[in-house]
Amino acid sequence: MRQHEITEVLHRPYSQELLARDLTRLAYVAKDGTPRTIPIGFTWNGSEIVMCTSTNAPKLHALRQNPMVALTIDTEVHPPKTLLIRGRAELDVVDGIPDEYLQMNGSYVMTPEQRVVWEAEVRSLYDGMVRIVVTPTWAKLLDFETTLPSPVEELIRQRDERQRA
Repeated sequence: MRQHEITEVLHRPYSQELLARDLTRLAYVAKDGTPRTIPIGFTWNGSEIVMCTSTNAPKLHALRQNPMVALTIDTEVHPPKTLLIRGRAELDVVDGIPDEYLQMNGSYVMTPEQRVVWEAEVRSLYDGMVRIVVTPTWAKLLDFETTLPSPVEELIRQRDERQRA
């Protein structure tokens, strides 16, 4: 997929709404060679998906071995809106708590007092974290209004051809 095509998909209004959500599903190949999909908080900085994790997370070993990942960001309503992204995970070990981690956890409903307690707990727990940064190399939006899964589009074409015959 060319960069301008990826950019066009990611700039669609529904894509922007999905990129403003809290959770994505990260798919990768685990250390034992089997697939894994995990929910993980993320933030979109305009060109990259940034996720943060503890320095001892098992997924880090797997991502060092095979950095190719897929992400799914979706809604829980009908018709569903789904943003599919593929890319390569770059790992960035940082001291302290990355700003993105604090940002991605900022939309949960917390009182200001709860936020202070939560942030203090986070800062006491982590000496450092790993930023998992994914630059999209492929993207597809399924909004079930203007875009559908490719197999469904094919079935519609086949049905239309049968009806015309």
